[in-house]
Amino acid sequence: MIELTNTLLQESFNVLLIGDSCIDEYKIGTIDRLSPEAPVPVIKITEAATVPGMAANVKKNFENLGIHADFITNNEEIKKTRYIDKRSGQHMLRVDSEPPVHKWDGNATIPLDQYDAIVISDYNKGFLSYELIGHIIKSVTCPIFIDTKKTQLADISPPFAAPHVYIKINEFEFKNAKTLGDNVIVTLGDQGAQYKNKIYPTNKVEVADVCGAGDTFLAALTYQYLLTKNIEIAIMFANTAASITVQHRGNYAPTYDEIKIARY
Repeated sequence: MIELTNTLLQESFNVLLIGDSCIDEYKIGTIDRLSPEAPVPVIKITEAATVPGMAANVKKNFENLGIHADFITNNEEIKKTRYIDKRSGQHMLRVDSEPPVHKWDGNATIPLDQYDAIVISDYNKGFLSYELIGHIIKSVTCPIFIDTKKTQLADISPPFAAPHVYIKINEFEFKNAKTLGDNVIVTLGDQGAQYKNKIYPTNKVEVADVCGAGDTFLAALTYQYLLTKNIEIAIMFANTAASITVQHRGNYAPTYDEIKIARY
């Protein structure tokens, strides 16, 4: 049996995070009637909040784990607004505002080969192309962790060609992938995660909201791999971190102590 490390992060890692980010807006209210104009519920907003979303949520997860990450992201404001029934917690509607996103030019303040790890959070909004991701992979030898909604995964990391690259996708993305590369980690919700035909189970918890769980998994995976250099231990740690996130409504970034308590 593989045991998770019980060691706090003592050394400072130099991480670069690249990806599309957005603003996640939550509008929470009560629903007491249907609209007289159409058979749809009328929601009376009683509270609202905004939090960083997509790659910006990965950054928040890194911060709560004690890692500062240099961050390259889009300038355009993408917003996802969720309308939620306060009584049941049910998402009634999501409205997305997505202006065209300019592609990253590939320039970084610090040379890419100066980082201990590069993390790519690719929501496929136009900020990152296949070519740019491929360029990053060819430019460095440090570990690269990629969470992507692209479907041609072999174009990102051809099988056996980039052993320093780990691609994380969810079960839906796995089923819809047109090609697969090597080192693909598939998150399976309450079943845990799969890597190289092995299932790594997770804690059974009451799920309040799955929003942001993939971002938490990605940050926790990177954190623990940098600490242990063991991908299996990193997957188990990331499973536990994500199981904490889904117990909260909206994006939630757990701390190391929360993950440690949940695991042990």
